[in-house]
Amino acid sequence: MYTQAMDLGPQENAQAPRHAVEQELLRRFDARIDDGGFIEAKDWMPDHYRKTLVRQISQHAHSEIVGMLPEGNWITRAPTLKRKAILLAKVQDEGGHGLYLYAAAETLGTSRDELLDALHQGRAKYSSIFNYPTLTWADVGVIGWLVDGAAIMNQVPLCRCSYAPYARAMIRICREESFHQRQGYDALLTMMRDGTQRQRDMVQDAVNRWWWPSLMMFGPPDSSSTHSAQSMRWGIKRISNDDLRQKFVDATVEQAKLLGVSLPDPQLAWNEQRNHYDFGPIDWDEFHRVIAGDGPCNRERLAARVKAWEDGAWVRAAAQAHAAKAAARSTPLAA
Repeated sequence: MYTQAMDLGPQENAQAPRHAVEQELLRRFDARIDDGGFIEAKDWMPDHYRKTLVRQISQHAHSEIVGMLPEGNWITRAPTLKRKAILLAKVQDEGGHGLYLYAAAETLGTSRDELLDALHQGRAKYSSIFNYPTLTWADVGVIGWLVDGAAIMNQVPLCRCSYAPYARAMIRICREESFHQRQGYDALLTMMRDGTQRQRDMVQDAVNRWWWPSLMMFGPPDSSSTHSAQSMRWGIKRISNDDLRQKFVDATVEQAKLLGVSLPDPQLAWNEQRNHYDFGPIDWDEFHRVIAGDGPCNRERLAARVKAWEDGAWVRAAAQAHAAKAAARSTPLAA
């Protein structure tokens, strides 16, 4: 899942209730959250809860849409017809995920045009992972294994998010993401077991380049995460950044052993006392630099999205004209 930037925005303090009615509404809201209940779109909610959800869901949606670009670059260059069809289906899924999530964000009162304008103007964030280049075919497999694997680790708890429209969207998204991870791992396994030494070296090189950015996907450490505590209090997040990152490392080390690749961390070692793998320090300066717009492909990715929006203007205009004519034709019948 791609919600790291929700921890990086300006701190917003929830406003205190201004009168007795609002106090009672807040009491009922808190009671429902404490009972593990869900909040629906038409239910009363604090403004800060709404803003937090818009920020998280929109950043997640933007990440899905921008995430189509690194892999879409390889659709025409996939090595076999089977791999081409799989990759095409995966990129199509990611577009669908973005649409589900934009629809969920719209239930909070923010239009899709507003969300996309914020992305195109550089005011909205998306996951830093998609600002790295896909240099070889092995990168596509590693994205499926590591990037989608990290996304699944993040997203499964969101199926229990307290905001029901988001939670419902995540159920289908998680099912499709599990396919994405399996296809990536299968592609790498084929290259490692049946490929040439050059192909195996290509896989190892891709793992070396994507490992640390994948760990950054979970967001900054809990100690410096601006919004995590409040989001967990409201049931938007269920597991902290550091705990999710640890679960991912523990699972991925074992998968790497089966795959036959090494992970580029000399400090990676099993800790008997913690019953977890220890791992080395993450370069958070790089993380913040990429989030701020200075990654290898930030400008390229944003320019591609803006161009796609501008090139599609005639389609949107045609759809609106058709809808207006259809509404005009139905008006006499309704009367």
